Amino acid sequence: MSGTHALIVGNRGRVVIPAKVRERANLREGRPLILLETPEGLVLLTREQLRARVCREFHGLDLVADLLADRRRTAALEDATV
Repeated sequence: MSGTHALIVGNRGRVVIPAKVRERANLREGRPLILLETPEGLVLLTREQLRARVCREFHGLDLVADLLADRRRTAALEDATV
């Protein structure tokens, strides 16, 4: 199994995923895919793969606490200028 495949953008922007890759990834006709633009390039993911990627990237972060702390700092600055 090779992780690199040469593809060609065809008519109307269509890209054909090789059959063996579709079989290994269990991709069937009509399956929604997400094209993610990253600084490193394009990444084609299923919704499940994207969900797992987002969970990995945000694992261990407490976004609610960060937001509340930021709001408290902003309120304190506003109170200091009044």
